[in-house]
Amino acid sequence: MKRLGLLLLAITLMLAGNAFAQNVGDNSVYFVAYYSNANTAGAPDAVVRIVNDGSGYANIDPVGVAGGILNAAIYVFDDSQELRSCCACQITADGLLSESVNQELTSDTFTIHGEFSRGAIKVISSSSGDPTNPVPSPGLRGWATHIEATTTTFPAPGAGNRVNAKEAGPWFVDETALADSNLSAIELSNLGTVCGYGLTLASGYGRCPCTPEDYDF
Repeated sequence: MKRLGLLLLAITLMLAGNAFAQNVGDNSVYFVAYYSNANTAGAPDAVVRIVNDGSGYANIDPVGVAGGILNAAIYVFDDSQELRSCCACQITADGLLSESVNQELTSDTFTIHGEFSRGAIKVISSSSGDPTNPVPSPGLRGWATHIEATTTTFPAPGAGNRVNAKEAGPWFVDETALADSNLSAIELSNLGTVCGYGLTLASGYGRCPCTPEDYDF
Protein backbone atom coordinates (compact mmCIF):
# COMPACT_ATOMS: atom_id res chain seq x y z
CA MET A 1 0.00 0.00 0.00
CA LYS A 2 2.85 2.34 0.85
CA ARG A 3 4.49 1.57 -2.50
CA LEU A 4 1.23 2.39 -4.30
CA GLY A 5 1.01 5.68 -2.43
CA LEU A 6 4.57 6.60 -3.35
CA LEU A 7 3.92 5.67 -6.98
CA LEU A 8 0.81 7.87 -7.12
CA LEU A 9 2.76 10.74 -5.54
CA ALA A 10 5.55 10.37 -8.10
CA ILE A 11 3.03 10.38 -10.97
CA THR A 12 1.31 13.48 -9.55
CA LEU A 13 4.61 15.34 -9.25
CA MET A 14 5.59 14.31 -12.77
CA LEU A 15 2.30 15.56 -14.23
CA ALA A 16 2.56 18.80 -12.28
CA GLY A 17 6.09 19.28 -13.57
CA ASN A 18 4.94 18.72 -17.16
CA ALA A 19 2.09 21.19 -16.74
CA PHE A 20 4.50 23.78 -15.38
CA ALA A 21 6.93 23.19 -18.25
CA GLN A 22 4.16 23.71 -20.81
CA ASN A 23 3.40 27.14 -19.32
CA VAL A 24 7.00 28.33 -19.38
CA GLY A 25 7.77 30.87 -22.11
CA ASP A 26 10.04 29.99 -25.01
CA ASN A 27 12.31 31.84 -27.39
CA SER A 28 9.98 31.85 -30.39
CA VAL A 29 10.70 34.48 -33.03
CA TYR A 30 8.34 33.60 -35.90
CA PHE A 31 4.55 33.69 -36.00
CA VAL A 32 1.86 33.33 -38.65
CA ALA A 33 -1.83 34.17 -38.93
CA TYR A 34 -4.48 34.56 -41.59
CA TYR A 35 -6.89 37.37 -42.43
CA SER A 36 -10.26 36.98 -44.11
CA ASN A 37 -13.04 39.22 -45.45
CA ALA A 38 -10.76 42.25 -45.44
CA ASN A 39 -11.85 45.30 -47.46
CA THR A 40 -15.30 43.74 -47.77
CA ALA A 41 -18.43 45.90 -47.76
CA GLY A 42 -20.29 45.62 -44.47
CA ALA A 43 -17.59 43.54 -42.75
CA PRO A 44 -15.80 44.91 -39.67
CA ASP A 45 -12.06 45.50 -39.66
CA ALA A 46 -9.62 42.95 -38.19
CA VAL A 47 -6.70 43.90 -35.94
CA VAL A 48 -3.33 42.30 -35.26
CA ARG A 49 -2.03 43.10 -31.76
CA ILE A 50 1.57 42.46 -30.72
CA VAL A 51 3.11 42.91 -27.26
CA ASN A 52 6.78 43.19 -26.30
CA ASP A 53 7.07 40.94 -23.25
CA GLY A 54 10.02 42.92 -21.88
CA SER A 55 12.38 39.94 -21.76
CA GLY A 56 15.13 41.68 -23.73
CA TYR A 57 16.98 44.61 -22.17
CA ALA A 58 19.96 44.94 -24.50
CA ASN A 59 18.85 48.20 -26.07
CA ILE A 60 17.97 51.70 -24.85
CA ASP A 61 14.68 53.26 -25.85
CA PRO A 62 14.43 56.84 -27.27
CA VAL A 63 14.00 58.47 -23.83
CA GLY A 64 17.01 56.73 -22.38
CA VAL A 65 15.24 54.16 -20.21
CA ALA A 66 16.42 50.55 -20.34
CA GLY A 67 13.79 49.12 -22.61
CA GLY A 68 14.63 46.11 -24.73
CA ILE A 69 13.27 47.58 -27.96
CA LEU A 70 12.09 45.06 -30.54
CA ASN A 71 10.50 45.36 -33.95
CA ALA A 72 7.61 43.42 -35.39
CA ALA A 73 8.75 42.66 -38.94
CA ILE A 74 5.43 42.07 -40.72
CA TYR A 75 4.89 40.46 -44.13
CA VAL A 76 1.41 40.44 -45.70
CA PHE A 77 0.53 37.97 -48.45
CA ASP A 78 -2.60 37.74 -50.60
CA ASP A 79 -4.41 34.48 -51.35
CA SER A 80 -2.17 33.92 -54.39
CA GLN A 81 0.85 33.65 -52.08
CA GLU A 82 2.20 37.00 -53.32
CA LEU A 83 3.83 39.37 -50.85
CA ARG A 84 1.87 42.62 -51.07
CA SER A 85 3.29 44.72 -48.21
CA CYS A 86 5.89 44.63 -45.46
CA CYS A 87 7.11 46.81 -42.60
CA ALA A 88 8.96 46.73 -39.28
CA CYS A 89 7.17 48.42 -36.38
CA GLN A 90 9.00 49.32 -33.17
CA ILE A 91 7.66 48.11 -29.83
CA THR A 92 9.30 49.09 -26.56
CA ALA A 93 9.29 46.75 -23.54
CA ASP A 94 5.74 46.14 -22.28
CA GLY A 95 4.42 48.14 -25.23
CA LEU A 96 1.46 47.30 -27.45
CA LEU A 97 1.33 47.56 -31.25
CA SER A 98 -2.10 47.38 -32.90
CA GLU A 99 -2.26 47.14 -36.69
CA SER A 100 -5.51 47.47 -38.62
CA VAL A 101 -5.79 44.94 -41.44
CA ASN A 102 -7.89 47.24 -43.65
CA GLN A 103 -6.38 50.62 -42.84
CA GLU A 104 -2.73 49.62 -42.56
CA LEU A 105 -1.64 46.11 -43.47
CA THR A 106 -3.55 46.03 -46.78
CA SER A 107 -3.84 49.76 -47.50
CA ASP A 108 -0.48 50.42 -49.17
CA THR A 109 0.64 47.58 -51.43
CA PHE A 110 3.24 46.86 -54.10
CA THR A 111 0.57 46.17 -56.72
CA ILE A 112 -3.12 46.97 -57.03
CA HIS A 113 -4.22 44.05 -59.20
CA GLY A 114 -6.29 41.16 -57.89
CA GLU A 115 -8.52 40.60 -54.90
CA PHE A 116 -7.05 41.48 -51.52
CA SER A 117 -9.61 40.20 -49.04
CA ARG A 118 -7.80 37.21 -47.59
CA GLY A 119 -4.32 35.84 -47.16
CA ALA A 120 -1.50 35.20 -44.71
CA ILE A 121 0.36 37.44 -42.26
CA LYS A 122 3.86 36.53 -41.07
CA VAL A 123 5.63 38.22 -38.15
CA ILE A 124 9.28 38.01 -37.11
CA SER A 125 10.32 39.24 -33.67
CA SER A 126 13.35 41.25 -34.76
CA SER A 127 16.03 43.50 -33.29
CA SER A 128 16.29 45.23 -36.68
CA GLY A 129 13.98 48.04 -37.77
CA ASP A 130 14.56 47.11 -41.42
CA PRO A 131 12.01 44.61 -42.81
CA THR A 132 14.39 43.78 -45.66
CA ASN A 133 16.98 42.56 -43.16
CA PRO A 134 15.20 41.08 -40.13
CA VAL A 135 17.37 39.87 -37.25
CA PRO A 136 15.42 37.32 -35.16
CA SER A 137 15.32 38.19 -31.46
CA PRO A 138 12.72 36.69 -29.10
CA GLY A 139 10.33 38.76 -27.02
CA LEU A 140 7.19 39.45 -29.03
CA ARG A 141 3.80 37.77 -28.64
CA GLY A 142 0.74 38.48 -30.76
CA TRP A 143 -2.96 37.93 -31.38
CA ALA A 144 -5.23 38.56 -34.35
CA THR A 145 -8.96 39.00 -34.76
CA HIS A 146 -10.66 37.19 -37.63
CA ILE A 147 -13.80 38.18 -39.52
CA GLU A 148 -15.95 35.15 -40.21
CA ALA A 149 -18.93 35.20 -42.60
CA THR A 150 -22.20 33.55 -41.60
CA THR A 151 -23.13 32.57 -45.16
CA THR A 152 -21.11 31.40 -48.15
CA THR A 153 -22.43 31.10 -51.72
CA PHE A 154 -20.45 29.11 -54.28
CA PRO A 155 -20.81 29.54 -58.05
CA ALA A 156 -23.20 27.26 -59.84
CA PRO A 157 -21.72 23.97 -61.14
CA GLY A 158 -19.59 24.66 -64.20
CA ALA A 159 -19.56 28.40 -63.55
CA GLY A 160 -15.96 28.56 -62.47
CA ASN A 161 -13.51 27.83 -59.71
CA ARG A 162 -14.82 27.47 -56.16
CA VAL A 163 -12.29 30.05 -54.91
CA ASN A 164 -14.71 32.66 -56.27
CA ALA A 165 -17.16 31.90 -53.49
CA LYS A 166 -18.90 34.95 -52.04
CA GLU A 167 -19.20 35.38 -48.30
CA ALA A 168 -21.74 37.59 -46.58
CA GLY A 169 -22.72 38.84 -43.16
CA PRO A 170 -23.83 39.21 -40.52
CA TRP A 171 -20.27 38.67 -39.33
CA PHE A 172 -18.62 36.94 -36.40
CA VAL A 173 -15.37 38.25 -34.89
CA ASP A 174 -13.05 35.91 -33.02
CA GLU A 175 -9.49 36.25 -31.77
CA THR A 176 -6.64 33.75 -31.62
CA ALA A 177 -2.95 33.86 -30.74
CA LEU A 178 -0.54 34.09 -33.64
CA ALA A 179 0.64 30.57 -34.44
CA ASP A 180 4.15 29.78 -33.21
CA SER A 181 6.02 28.66 -36.32
CA ASN A 182 9.40 27.43 -37.52
CA LEU A 183 11.71 30.00 -39.13
CA SER A 184 14.21 28.39 -41.48
CA ALA A 185 17.26 30.21 -42.82
CA ILE A 186 15.72 30.07 -46.30
CA GLU A 187 12.41 31.55 -45.14
CA LEU A 188 14.23 34.32 -43.25
CA SER A 189 16.26 35.19 -46.32
CA ASN A 190 13.28 34.99 -48.69
CA LEU A 191 11.09 37.29 -46.61
CA GLY A 192 13.74 39.98 -46.39
CA THR A 193 14.78 39.68 -50.02
CA VAL A 194 11.28 39.74 -51.51
CA CYS A 195 10.33 42.64 -49.23
CA GLY A 196 13.39 44.55 -50.47
CA TYR A 197 12.61 43.86 -54.13
CA GLY A 198 8.99 44.89 -53.63
CA LEU A 199 9.81 48.19 -51.93
CA THR A 200 12.42 49.00 -54.60
CA LEU A 201 10.35 48.09 -57.66
CA ALA A 202 7.25 49.77 -56.25
CA SER A 203 9.22 52.98 -55.54
CA GLY A 204 8.46 52.85 -51.83
CA TYR A 205 4.85 51.71 -52.07
CA GLY A 206 4.04 48.62 -50.05
CA ARG A 207 5.59 49.68 -46.74
CA CYS A 208 2.69 49.22 -44.33
CA PRO A 209 2.32 52.12 -41.88
CA CYS A 210 2.91 51.54 -38.16
CA THR A 211 0.38 52.62 -35.57
CA PRO A 212 1.73 54.83 -32.76
CA GLU A 213 2.57 52.55 -29.85
CA ASP A 214 -0.19 51.89 -27.30
CA TYR A 215 -2.89 53.22 -29.65
CA ASP A 216 -5.61 50.62 -30.17
CA PHE A 217 -8.60 50.27 -32.45
